[in-house]
Amino acid sequence: MNKANTFVVITTTSNTSGRFWPYSREQHPKQFLDLLGIGKSLLQISYERALEFCHKDQIYVTTRTELSHLVTQQLPDIQPNQVLLEPFRRNSAPPIAYACYKIRQANPDAVIIATPADHAIFGELAFIRDIRTAISFVSNTSKLLALGIKPYKAETRFGYIQYHEDDKHEVIKKVKTFTEKPQKELARLFLDSGDFVWNSGIYVGQIQAMIQVFEKFLPDLAEVFEENKDHFFTKRENSIVHEAYTQCKNTSMSFGVLEKEDNVYVLFGKFGWSALNSWTGLHEIREKDALNNIVEGNAIVHDSKNCFIKGTGEKLIVVQNLEGYLVADCDNVLLICPKEMEDHLRTFINEAKANKGGNYI
Repeated sequence: MNKANTFVVITTTSNTSGRFWPYSREQHPKQFLDLLGIGKSLLQISYERALEFCHKDQIYVTTRTELSHLVTQQLPDIQPNQVLLEPFRRNSAPPIAYACYKIRQANPDAVIIATPADHAIFGELAFIRDIRTAISFVSNTSKLLALGIKPYKAETRFGYIQYHEDDKHEVIKKVKTFTEKPQKELARLFLDSGDFVWNSGIYVGQIQAMIQVFEKFLPDLAEVFEENKDHFFTKRENSIVHEAYTQCKNTSMSFGVLEKEDNVYVLFGKFGWSALNSWTGLHEIREKDALNNIVEGNAIVHDSKNCFIKGTGEKLIVVQNLEGYLVADCDNVLLICPKEMEDHLRTFINEAKANKGGNYI
């Protein structure tokens, strides 16, 4: 692996502020939280992991303009030109395109690793081996590669990738379809079929191969970036990006780009992975006590099991006779609800905003 030609793009722009409400807020979404309880945010963990593959000046972070101060606070080594400011949300494809066009100006031979900041990865050595395999596979080719995870249950919170079974490669298969988060019945069919993997949202490709698919499937965005390529790393960059974003639709990397491209492959990752998009998902992967509780903060818990109890500060939380509940106390919000009802969080947030004001979201 040529470390000098490897660049990592960490995206922080997904709309995830409601996933871990009341801890995640509009101005402090989950990417910037220490959800794993190790003293580091998901962004900081992603940055440290990226250093395994490239030098620190080859790591780029995409973020909404209003969140850029959080990036620079949490990543003090990162330079201003490595923080790519998005004027508004456009899902995952436009920020990756932005990063690719800018990186091409710095190194036209680059290999890009694009990864979300808000996912959890376990088994670092296996992950490093898989990424190196991915880089080797795409090097000097027009092939693009997604990292997939073999599913062990019919999960509805993750996207899926279907692959061609007749491919002779043991761990890399040609992609057949991408599917966003399915309903339960469809997820069971995917699991039973044996030819689907979870989509980790991590993509690897040569810079020119990446740009070619943006030219094919996001032509309006690509045209603006191509016409103004000489203005990256200058004072005009932000205005160029704003113009490009007004030209493009809200679309994901998997559905807006890769699903339409024929030359895409999936590597079966051997590492542990979670998209970390719910309190329930976080409860599943975190260490728990003998009664399957996670207790963080100043709390007294009696006769309760399968709960997630989290508080901040000195406030004492006392819990009695709860099963399967989320108790989350943060700043000006106390949330108590069954974990199975966490899909209602968006409703709670909308009601809080409408009836109590924006200070609660």
